[in-house]
Amino acid sequence: IAADFADMPYEERFLRAEESDVRCPVAVSASLMRAEIEKTIHGKNTLGGVLEIVALNVPVGLGSFAQWDKRLEARLAMAVMSVQAIKGVEVGDAFANARLPGTQVQDAMRLSPLPRGEGAGVRAVTRHSNRAGGTEGGISNGQPIIIRAAMKPIATTLLPQPTVDLALGTESPTKYERSDFCPVPRAVPILEAMVAFVLADALIEKLGGDSMSEMKTRFEALRKARLEDLQMDNTPHVFWE
Repeated sequence: IAADFADMPYEERFLRAEESDVRCPVAVSASLMRAEIEKTIHGKNTLGGVLEIVALNVPVGLGSFAQWDKRLEARLAMAVMSVQAIKGVEVGDAFANARLPGTQVQDAMRLSPLPRGEGAGVRAVTRHSNRAGGTEGGISNGQPIIIRAAMKPIATTLLPQPTVDLALGTESPTKYERSDFCPVPRAVPILEAMVAFVLADALIEKLGGDSMSEMKTRFEALRKARLEDLQMDNTPHVFWE
């Protein structure tokens, strides 16, 4: 059961998802999910699903393009995959992008004026889309970071499954212990926490400092990518000037 919320603003998505017992922001899809879960319970089975985690207002420049173990999407993927029952992960529209030519995947750049009060005539580098999911070359690009994770159905089902009794050395059916029929909604805050840990760690690397007061000052100094900051005017730019 898929939920179409691509055109729904992020703040509205979050609010509706928090109000839903299945963590789905689309009421019709949420109702279908509940019905499917009830059907699965009566069938003595379990369900998995795909979770989407979004981080907003992530500053540009977290992560690294030079070190494999510092790439932001690699760290996010490792953190998400470390959660029990998570068997797959994608950043942005990764799997859909793999089936498209490059011209349909590129998040083209454009120049947009900054909001009033942030500098008259100053232009920000923004994007027409966010298929990359907020990271490029191992670094955050200022767009929402979008992570999707595939969670498998829990293996311990009420319906017995064939297995091997290692003590007796014989084939036998499984004995039910306990499990959630659909653990997907409960996994959402866990994955949110894992993503938050990674982003916080990357932010500390970016800002440095020995105290929150130092970090807050440096965080306030972080700006959106502006054309005026790129220093591509064909003149030398060295740190000792």
